[in-house]
Amino acid sequence: MKSRPFTLAVYLLLATFFLNACTASKQKESANQNEHLVMATLYLQTAAEARALRYQAFNLATLRLDNALAHLKKGKKPAVILDIDETILDNSPYEAYLIKNNLSFPAGWKAWLEKAEARALSGAKAFLDHANQKGVDIFYVSNRRIQYLQSTMENLRKVNFPQVNKNHIYLRENTSSKEARRQAIAKTHQILLLLGDNLNDFAQVFEKKSVEERFAATDSLREKFGRKFIVLPNPMYGEWEGALYNYHWQMSAAKKDSARKAALRAFIPAN
Repeated sequence: MKSRPFTLAVYLLLATFFLNACTASKQKESANQNEHLVMATLYLQTAAEARALRYQAFNLATLRLDNALAHLKKGKKPAVILDIDETILDNSPYEAYLIKNNLSFPAGWKAWLEKAEARALSGAKAFLDHANQKGVDIFYVSNRRIQYLQSTMENLRKVNFPQVNKNHIYLRENTSSKEARRQAIAKTHQILLLLGDNLNDFAQVFEKKSVEERFAATDSLREKFGRKFIVLPNPMYGEWEGALYNYHWQMSAAKKDSARKAALRAFIPAN
């Protein structure tokens, strides 16, 4: 009989311990939901190296464009295709919002787009002005949804980008694939350059592929990079991240964290 109060006390103590452990685990998961975004976002916002990479990309794009124009074939009018987000406009403040408020996309995305205050990325305007002065048609091909057309045009005009009109902006309607939109432009134009931060901005071959398949596709098209394909840096998000999750974007934050860590190639010291 004397053992019962002691046993009950032990049970209560253990139950409290496990309850606190579970609560702490949930709090830790919640607190760390966007921890992986902190350094990526800081890199794009504060690293002069990131700015240098953008200048490098647009300087190279200018050289390649001039060379392509010098060897232009008669016929269709020349064009360049550019992605918008993290290619010519900076959405890192939105990522910072997610970090500071422990939220996940698409929370706040509609409000951010409607605010139309994304800044132009370094080098973007100079390149676009150069293309415009050379008589090249500029097409903005983005996976922003079509309902954000007006706010997107407002933002592009705020930073004084050229050729901002409905005929030169192709947003997402039925599919995230940009292939049909690129093909529509190719019917009437010679596409001299494509610029983007995601390999899906360049060719359909990269879509919905594993990490290794994306490597293989990149290797097969290596001659195009720096020539017709110009890549901008974006460590915050993209198809590369989706490949880590096998495109199961609805996975929990904890499972995504595990998938990221499992994909790391780690050094193992000899004992």
